[in-house]
Amino acid sequence: MSEVVRVIGGGLAGCEAAWRVAAAGLPVRLIEMKPKHFSAAHHSSDLAELVCSNSLRSNIVTSAVGLLKEEMRRLGSLTLAAAERTAVPAGRALAVDRDLFARAVTAAVEQHPLIEVRREEQDALPEEGAVTIVATGPLTSESLSAALARLTGEAHLAFYDAIAPVVFADSIDQAKVFRASRYGAGDDYLNCPFTEADYAIFYDALMNGERVPLATFEEGARYFEGCLPVEVLAERGRDTLRYGPMKPVGLVDPKTNEQPYAVVQLRQENLQATLFNLVGFQTKLRYGEQERVFRLIPGLGEARFARLGSVHRNTFVRGPEVLRPTLQTRARGELLLAGQITGVEGYVESAAMGVLAGINAARLARGEALVVPPGSTALGALVRHISGETLTQLGKQGFQPMNVNFGLFEPLGRVKRVERGAAYAERALAALEEWMRAEGIRPAPGLA
Repeated sequence: MSEVVRVIGGGLAGCEAAWRVAAAGLPVRLIEMKPKHFSAAHHSSDLAELVCSNSLRSNIVTSAVGLLKEEMRRLGSLTLAAAERTAVPAGRALAVDRDLFARAVTAAVEQHPLIEVRREEQDALPEEGAVTIVATGPLTSESLSAALARLTGEAHLAFYDAIAPVVFADSIDQAKVFRASRYGAGDDYLNCPFTEADYAIFYDALMNGERVPLATFEEGARYFEGCLPVEVLAERGRDTLRYGPMKPVGLVDPKTNEQPYAVVQLRQENLQATLFNLVGFQTKLRYGEQERVFRLIPGLGEARFARLGSVHRNTFVRGPEVLRPTLQTRARGELLLAGQITGVEGYVESAAMGVLAGINAARLARGEALVVPPGSTALGALVRHISGETLTQLGKQGFQPMNVNFGLFEPLGRVKRVERGAAYAERALAALEEWMRAEGIRPAPGLA
């Protein structure tokens, strides 16, 4: 095996993987195509650029994603160290100032003495024998996608994702919105309340809004169920949005002392609180239509948009046919995958795959046995899903990207529903600590 471990891709997973390999005392070459080449969704030359949302979701350890974060903290996650340093208010969620976050990760990686960052496009897979992690994410370049397709054959797939708009805070009509988190859990969100008449006008405009047509290569696009464009979701029925991203449950408008008919929530985007994003409002409406339709939201009548929504390509492999639970590819043992390309969905899940890929790449380079985390942990549950270890044959054939959830975990015994989250967390963290001790896995160092 080669002495230098290569990591292709400077997103969350790639940076996590490089950080983890370097923590093992091995030299790393991180190859990132920005700023020489940008994907359709990326604009910054920084590593670890967040393009869809600034939220890393729930921070509560009794939730599946909160538990995954805690496991990553105990493993020394670079993503979480940077996120906690650049966090913005978001109730029970962990959200970041995306620019400061990316700068923090970039500085940590570029200043590490064992990590060499090369700004160039990798258009082919390295020669056999070189320990390599491919972490090029959902926007993998066409040339590298083609190389992966040749390696994986029909198992290489693609679907399409959508980005939510961001508005300037000073263009929000504060007289028409109210601050609150659901069920009294703080006041971190701005809420735009709808009457039934407001909702009817908005819904009709949304349904009639002109959309960006699919290009020939996009025909038959499959959207991830957890990130549907708002207008696609609305097609399922007039009240669907009121039970989804516009649900008013747990919110009371102090002006009326009543629950609104529907609500659009705005989440703080940066530390300065100058930007807010429309929660759950991914869209593929044309830009002009987005401005027209979204200004019908109460409080956004004069909104100025810092970023409008857009559709982008999301590339992933059919994990059950391509990946081992160690994140090695079945075709080439020295080639590992990490991040969203493995078939996980979400920032946290992508970064978690980078942590595991980094651990195993370092062990592979040293000639040591590779490891698989226990299935009772969030990390283990995810990797077993994407490698097909817990899927039926039918499930393997219809494999789709997945966020972490308790449905992926090894089942508990008889536990009351209200106590399940705590029971999953207690079992998982005990298993993680025992696994780390047994395998000699130490946490990676934190940020300087």
